[in-house]
Amino acid sequence: MPASKPDILFIVLDTLRRDHLSAYGYARPTSPHLDTFAAQATVFERAVAPAQWTIPSHASMFTGVYPSTHQVTQSSSALSGAHPTLAEIVRGAGYHTVAFCNNPLVGVLNNGLQRGFERFYNYASAAPFRPREAQRSKLHRDLLRSFRRHVARPLGNQFAHSDFLFRMSLNPLFVPLWTRLINYKGNTAHSVEDLLTYWKQHHAGGAQKPLFAFLNLMGAHLPYNPPQDVLDRIASGLRKDKRAYAFIRAFNADAARWASPPDAPLEDWQRDALDSFYDAEIAYQDEQLGRLLRYLRESGGLENTTVIICADHGEGHGDHDFFGHGFVVYQELVHVPLIIHDPQRFPAGQRLTQTVSTRRLFHTVLEAARVRRPPLDEADPNANVAGLTLSQVAGGSDLENSMALAEAFPPLTFLNVVQHRSPALVERLRLSGVRRGIYSGAHKLALVGEQAEGLYDVAADPAETRNLVTAQPDRAAELSRKLAALVAQAESRRAEADPFVTPEADAATLDHLRALGYIE
Repeated sequence: MPASKPDILFIVLDTLRRDHLSAYGYARPTSPHLDTFAAQATVFERAVAPAQWTIPSHASMFTGVYPSTHQVTQSSSALSGAHPTLAEIVRGAGYHTVAFCNNPLVGVLNNGLQRGFERFYNYASAAPFRPREAQRSKLHRDLLRSFRRHVARPLGNQFAHSDFLFRMSLNPLFVPLWTRLINYKGNTAHSVEDLLTYWKQHHAGGAQKPLFAFLNLMGAHLPYNPPQDVLDRIASGLRKDKRAYAFIRAFNADAARWASPPDAPLEDWQRDALDSFYDAEIAYQDEQLGRLLRYLRESGGLENTTVIICADHGEGHGDHDFFGHGFVVYQELVHVPLIIHDPQRFPAGQRLTQTVSTRRLFHTVLEAARVRRPPLDEADPNANVAGLTLSQVAGGSDLENSMALAEAFPPLTFLNVVQHRSPALVERLRLSGVRRGIYSGAHKLALVGEQAEGLYDVAADPAETRNLVTAQPDRAAELSRKLAALVAQAESRRAEADPFVTPEADAATLDHLRALGYIE
């Protein structure tokens, strides 16, 4: 394998709050394996997700553009062919592309996020698709193929497109059933095990192509059911607290509550219970991730591998009176962890305080793959790989001058849930409005529509407890103008043709679906 073409491992830790990682100073030891890895990598202290939930955030990381450009902002959206994906581009540059995905919004829905992957293994399904399936009997494979094609995938897409079915599925009587039946959070241990095996076999076979592997882990997402031994280690005094366990069981079953503003603030003991179970889920996921990172280190694989570890977004636990990740751009949702290991471009032990957008991981991966210009018009700013790669920030320069944008287009499925559950909240909290946050240096301005919602010095006040809009109106006005210019630029770069395409009309996606067994 040419030394100039490293393997690339892109890991997204779904729904993972930066401020709950010991790698970022959290008091509980939630991420010891990630801590060890981070010590030999570059850590970004102020990475900002381009969106507050899974689909638009992944679409931005995969295409390098903000949601206002790619417009994949709903579960019924699909990515335009005018926006080539990372997997498509690096595959064209000679990489073998493979995904191990635990989030059904990325791996099951017909949204185009699977484009470009030669193999896309999916663990969040009533019939998970794993590499070992090829070893089963032909009858077994045919039955699974038929189930996926005629039941699992169409059913998943029906729920994404139907408000009635989606709201029905959130009934507390059904939630514990379907989350288990469809493996809602996938299987962290299986996906890590399969990636390890695949990685070893790829290199043991004298592969002529470098590997681009994408791993999405969903362990930190609700519902919270961590192994008891991990929970005991993280919160040793919780085992005998029957009240806390009853609260978590009820919270896990009430999926409508996962993304709804609360009727009343949590009591301290409830917040502690929620944080403890969440932290234990993070710690268990870290154990599994540690197996992969340890193998790469001990096998020498890290010497020729670019590893990117980030989150697509965080999670609200009643912070700022919001739960989940549906409607706002507060720090608990869009201030995400980002760690990059690549000794040639990212010095070990470096911690960077510049603000950066994780949409720029698109350019960072392309630079690692030695793709100098993606298949975009030369006038398209997104084609500037050399200027937008995060290695520029690691090297001391930054084309974007420590500025980033986060956009919260409210997911209509959850908006409709809140509308039926507490219609007064929709108007009072302006949940139907698009929220945006612009970061410039140490400051952040959040707007809902065109109205300023909060100005914060996030360097000095990372929990956003002090709103400076009234005290610093000039700064708020300046950031508002910058935000308007950024949004106008993003909207001007939208695809001129119909932005929504179906996978059936896309050759790369057809190849992917054939690999999955959904079509012949």
